[in-house]
Amino acid sequence: MVGRGEVKEIALKRIRKLFELAIKALPERPDLAQRYVEIARRIGMRAKVRMPRENRMLICRHCKRFIFPGVSSRVRIQPRREPHIVITCLYCGGHMRKPLRRRK
Repeated sequence: MVGRGEVKEIALKRIRKLFELAIKALPERPDLAQRYVEIARRIGMRAKVRMPRENRMLICRHCKRFIFPGVSSRVRIQPRREPHIVITCLYCGGHMRKPLRRRK
């Protein structure tokens, strides 16, 4: 019998591998890259594993599509108010903001 910790470990390994494959497949086959990301999301939900931060930033929060900087998303730095990064999905036009400084 496989323990809960082992299931999460296997799920994380598979998620990372699928994201690597998606990044490699993106230039020639964007549809295949999208499919890899959908599978990775399903694995994470099934195993109740939080997606790694670097991978989470590559998924649009609005349309759940695979977005890659310079290809399917636009990344801008906004210095006004609280300095933050704005990632714009070029599929749905949704904006995602990430603060640059940690709050105290």
